Amino acid sequence: MVDLQDFSLGGLIAAPYTAFDGSGDPALGVIDRYAHHLVGSGVKGAFVCGTTGEGLSMTSDERMKVAERWTKVVGNNLKVIVHVGHTSQRDSIELARHAAKVGASATAALAPFFYKPASIQALVDFVRPIAAAAAALPFYYYHIPSMTGAAFAMADFLEAAADKIPNLRGIKYTHGDLMDYQRCLAFAGGRFEIAWGVDEMLIGGLAAGATSAVGSTYNYAAPLYARMIAAFRAGDLTTARACSQQAVELVALLLKHGVLRTGKATMAMIGLDVGPTRGPVAPLDAAEIAAVRQAYDRIGLFRLQSPAVST
Repeated sequence: MVDLQDFSLGGLIAAPYTAFDGSGDPALGVIDRYAHHLVGSGVKGAFVCGTTGEGLSMTSDERMKVAERWTKVVGNNLKVIVHVGHTSQRDSIELARHAAKVGASATAALAPFFYKPASIQALVDFVRPIAAAAAALPFYYYHIPSMTGAAFAMADFLEAAADKIPNLRGIKYTHGDLMDYQRCLAFAGGRFEIAWGVDEMLIGGLAAGATSAVGSTYNYAAPLYARMIAAFRAGDLTTARACSQQAVELVALLLKHGVLRTGKATMAMIGLDVGPTRGPVAPLDAAEIAAVRQAYDRIGLFRLQSPAVST
């Protein structure tokens, strides 16, 4: 039984890509190697079937199979947070029930993004039964307004949800509003864990008080961010800023070529091929891959990383 109040993501959490084979089906066998890679990189957990994992481009059955494989292979080496968000509340509930059944560490869900909640209360009403479907597990609301359009202040969400969602443990905060972020951290004396979710702005999240972070670039650049965190905590701001600048250059490159498609290509570059993206996102072509490789050499992404540091 998970202690809901004491549970913490605690450090860097990678958001894994979902591997697809040549036929476009989930390549479940890759997850074993993937989990081993993440453990070796020093991250503390895996946030599966989220934005990076193309969860919203997968069927519920596929998402269940992916979640089950992750929980099966990681043992006690990684926390597995299963994203169960969906435009259908009923599908989200089934995904949450399944996540609890297969042994997930926690669940998370974003706002519905076709028919959008018109108010904070409507959002709370939507996610409350989803969280309740895995009531024994910590639940994190996934705040990503750039994708969902649900741009409510999360401090207001916490005020509305705190007493209505008993297993609410915090928020995956994928937004750059540091004012709102700080209000969330301070809410109810710091009762909730607010995981930072904007990789290229992690140094700002640390300055605000972040103790955990979830992101896609932690799949292949975790040592860079671990070095940044260690330097920041040691008061070595020169090193922390240098690491942050490298992270900014990395994400600028991803934005130039497409974040998801470039991230998947990068995994192949480090020897862990996770296959193509699903439509409508097209994979990089050969010329783009060559350009990305050149850019990585220029910014020294892999050459300058130090070994993983415990966070």
